[in-house]
Amino acid sequence: MTDDDHEQFLEAGRMTLWEHIAELRTRLVRCCIAIALGMVIGWIMYLPLLDFLKAPLKDLAIADKDGVLQNVGETFYAVDPLETFATRIKISAYCGIVLAMPVLLWQIWRFVTPGLYPKEKRYAIPFVVSALALFAFGAFIAYVTLTPALNFLINVGGGEVTPIYSVDNYVTLIAYMMLAFGAGFEFPVLLVALQMVGVLTPRKLLGWWRQAVVVIAIVAAVITPSADPISMAALAIPMFLFYLIAMVIGFVVTRRRRKKEARAAA
Repeated sequence: MTDDDHEQFLEAGRMTLWEHIAELRTRLVRCCIAIALGMVIGWIMYLPLLDFLKAPLKDLAIADKDGVLQNVGETFYAVDPLETFATRIKISAYCGIVLAMPVLLWQIWRFVTPGLYPKEKRYAIPFVVSALALFAFGAFIAYVTLTPALNFLINVGGGEVTPIYSVDNYVTLIAYMMLAFGAGFEFPVLLVALQMVGVLTPRKLLGWWRQAVVVIAIVAAVITPSADPISMAALAIPMFLFYLIAMVIGFVVTRRRRKKEARAAA
């Protein structure tokens, strides 16, 4: 079923439960194909991607007067014969998800759009673009935060502990960090969308700001893989700022909507 057929069926009120399920299956298949194609690219670009992910670790490597790296080494270790293969699969999968993100967001929007009013459908492009930009910004913050986070984790163990990282553990940590921050930075998109459909109001968000601080702090602590205070603060502070920005956007949208309604009533 095409996108136009989906909308025509829904507008005519003739879309059954099984047709909704079939439509969902079509969207999921398209998402899986996009991820698979992205994984192929990730598999091919494995070595440059691994070198890119290793950069925060290299920043921690300090050479002494004899040229020996102190604090942490640049070399990864594999403690299992299958670890390198599994790592390449993981990097390919993460790359596939990132490259397929525009398709994933678009498919989600197209599945929801037919249930919206025509005036609400015009937000499709801003929704996808803002979601992509925020996800990329969150992943970038996680990437630049990893060096001080690793430094904290190394120093907290004391000088008697020499860190030796396996490639799988390190890649999993940095990938989860970037995905967690990217997902957390989608927070304002969700809040704005809920305000636009009437589930939330700006005044409710304003009244809940104290509870929001607590909830955001808990969420940041839960979804931050490293659980260090630097990463938690780097995620929690922007999320609360996004909460305030989403509330301001809600006030602006509500005010414009009331003005239009007043003009229409006059």
